[in-house]
Amino acid sequence: MPENMKKSTLTAVAAAVAATLALSLGGCSMETQSPADARARAASDAGPGTGRPAQAPATGAGKGRGASARTDCATAKCIALTFDAGPGEHTARLLDILREKNIHATFFLLGKNHVVTRPDLVRRLSDEGHEVANHTWSHRRLDQLGRDEIREELSRTQDAIAKITGRRPTLMRPPQGRINDDVTEVSKELGLAQILWSATAKDYSTTDSELIKTRILDQAGRDGIILLHDIYDGTVPAVPGIIDELKKRGYTFVTVPELLAPAKAEPGAVYRP
Repeated sequence: MPENMKKSTLTAVAAAVAATLALSLGGCSMETQSPADARARAASDAGPGTGRPAQAPATGAGKGRGASARTDCATAKCIALTFDAGPGEHTARLLDILREKNIHATFFLLGKNHVVTRPDLVRRLSDEGHEVANHTWSHRRLDQLGRDEIREELSRTQDAIAKITGRRPTLMRPPQGRINDDVTEVSKELGLAQILWSATAKDYSTTDSELIKTRILDQAGRDGIILLHDIYDGTVPAVPGIIDELKKRGYTFVTVPELLAPAKAEPGAVYRP
C-alpha cells in the first residue's frame, strides 16, 4: 500500500477512535453480558445434576500458550488481550512477542487496506492459534449506517478473512464501540457476537510505550478485555511489559472465546466486562 494511503488510513482510524474514547463506554444503552454472566448462564443451562458443562474446545487457541483448552475462568484469574485495526507493519513483531510469551490474543481486523493487503499475516494469526475477528471493512461508525451498509461493512471482511483462513469470524468489535438495534440485528444475521472492552490505553494519542503500559496496568481486572492497536508505533513495544506484570499479578491470558467458556458467544449478543 502506498505510504500516503497508509498514513491516511491510520489518521482516519485514529480520529475515529479518538472521537469514541472521548465518550465513555458507559453511554452504551444496549443490554450487555459480562463474561461471568455468560459462564454462569451456561452452567445453569446445563441443568441440575449434570455438573459443570465441559469446556468448549478452543478454536486453536490456548494449547500450551499460557492457557489451555481446560482453563476455567470461573476459578482462574483470566484476562483477554485484544488488538484492533490491523494487521499492520508492527503485527509481525507482535506475533513474535506473543509466541515468546506463550500466549494467544484476539485480533479484530480491518478489511480494507489491512486484511486484503497483508494476507500472509492474517494466515499467520490463524495458524498460530490467535482468535481472528471482524472490525469492519473501513471503520465506519455502524450506528450511523443503514442495515444494508452495516451488512456490507461486516460481510466484506467476513468474506476476506474466510478466503484466507477458511473460517468466518464469530466475533466483531464495532468501531468506537457504537451499536444500535440495526447493528445488533445484522450481527446476529451474520453470526457475530459484539465484543466491547474494559481497559484501553488511548494508544492512538501517544508513542510513549511506558505510558501505554501504565494505563493498561491501572485498568486491568479479572475477566477484563484489554483494547490495544497494533498499528501504532508505541503499542507493540509496551506489550512485553504488560504481559510480564500481569503474569506476576496472577493473571492467565486467554482469548475472548476462552474467557466466555463454557458459554459460546451468541450471535448479536453484546459482551462487556
